[in-house]
Amino acid sequence: MTSTVLTVRKVLAITIVAVLTAGGSQANPTGIGGDANNEGDVSLAGCTCHSEEPDNSVTLILTEVPYRYQPGEPYEMVIQIIGGPDADTASHTGGFSMRASDGFLSASVGFEDLMYNWEDDPSTLTHSNSGSKTSDRTWHITWTAPEEGTGVVTIWLAGNSVNGDGIPSQLDRWNRLSASIDEGDFGGVRTVFVGNGDIEPPAPVEEGVDLHHMGAGMRAHWLGLLGFAAVVIVIIFCGLMLRYGFSRHYEGRSNLLRLRIKHQRRGDQ
Repeated sequence: MTSTVLTVRKVLAITIVAVLTAGGSQANPTGIGGDANNEGDVSLAGCTCHSEEPDNSVTLILTEVPYRYQPGEPYEMVIQIIGGPDADTASHTGGFSMRASDGFLSASVGFEDLMYNWEDDPSTLTHSNSGSKTSDRTWHITWTAPEEGTGVVTIWLAGNSVNGDGIPSQLDRWNRLSASIDEGDFGGVRTVFVGNGDIEPPAPVEEGVDLHHMGAGMRAHWLGLLGFAAVVIVIIFCGLMLRYGFSRHYEGRSNLLRLRIKHQRRGDQ
């Protein structure tokens, strides 16, 4: 009986440890990469720890992707995730895993605290602890192109939008994409995205300025308008004076026309 109880306790202990270990390695708010779920690299396989299949209600966007690259040149891109649970800066509600077949990935200037190279591998990039708390699920990254003769480079990206409760479930959503960049003369940039495109636009933000708070700049504006109006009035007044002011018996014809008629009458007499 005692041995049976000990066996049951061991099984329960092993099960609890396994669950906690799996949860910690898969749903990691401090970033993720590599083969975290025995299904291949996360950036290719996706965030299967949260749910088994990608969800097109989450739109994953990668902007400023060059059509072609020049060897050794850096290219700044922007990752954005739209859809899924609401973002919350008080908890971990968003993240990504990125890999490039060649070249080097890094955070853009000013965004170093939001991401890092997974296991110091410069071909990979993932969110940091603070990077999983962004208010807009947006990350600015830089890809430095490889040396000449490398050829086509492929970038893989997986991004998740989660509810921040720390428990992987069907409430969490993710999606993935890939982009190929050929070597050659720079030919502009493009946006690569995946999702159903059902994006709710953000609420309009009122950015107007109350006229009572515009100060000297607003007063100068109105004074300028009044000055312009005064000039127009003076021009109209002068025109009326020139047209009508010098003829005491104006009957709808100009002074010049009256003078011509007068001379014609004299010639007929």
